[in-house]
Amino acid sequence: MQLTARLERPNGVQVNERELSGVNDTDQTLVLRSQRGDRPAFEELVRRTARLVFARLYLDTGDSHRAEDLVQETYLTAWRKIGQLNDVAGLRPWLFSIAHSVLIDSIRREGRKKRSAPREDADALDRVTDGRASPDAQLEQEESRLRVLSLLRSLPEEYRLPLTLRYIGGADYETIGRELGLSNGSLRGLLHRGMEKLRAAIKSSDRM
Repeated sequence: MQLTARLERPNGVQVNERELSGVNDTDQTLVLRSQRGDRPAFEELVRRTARLVFARLYLDTGDSHRAEDLVQETYLTAWRKIGQLNDVAGLRPWLFSIAHSVLIDSIRREGRKKRSAPREDADALDRVTDGRASPDAQLEQEESRLRVLSLLRSLPEEYRLPLTLRYIGGADYETIGRELGLSNGSLRGLLHRGMEKLRAAIKSSDRM
């Protein structure tokens, strides 16, 4: 199956803009249709959940490009195994479990490659997106990004995903609220408290 989802860098996850059938169906209905081989129904599930899966994988990897690749692999696996989903209401936890397995498999493959291939320099500068900056600036930029990511990971779970969806995945409040089952007011309060905790963690880290 060739997914219609086309993942972009931190601007967020985008899908093909063509009209998809089932946009007004519940997730459960779309799962049942997908299990009968309805690809447009599955594509709609991708559209609804891809940002959430990306946010989880970005938190696990710290690398937007790698997370995007793993998201694609996650949905390809999910399409092949959709018939194995018994609890249609448990779609998102099921996708998370597949994403975790995909990540573990990816780590194992990388481990085998490193053992069988000549060692190459893993220069952090290669992962910095702004090629116009000086090497020193790029290194500082990468170190800062990794530090903030580490502090974000240290926050309680209730703050990690909303903050990642909003400020890294670029999702709007309506999308995040739907994905996490939160009202607009609850979500805004959660994001506000989460940002306060993150800023406090950054300040504390700066004093060390």
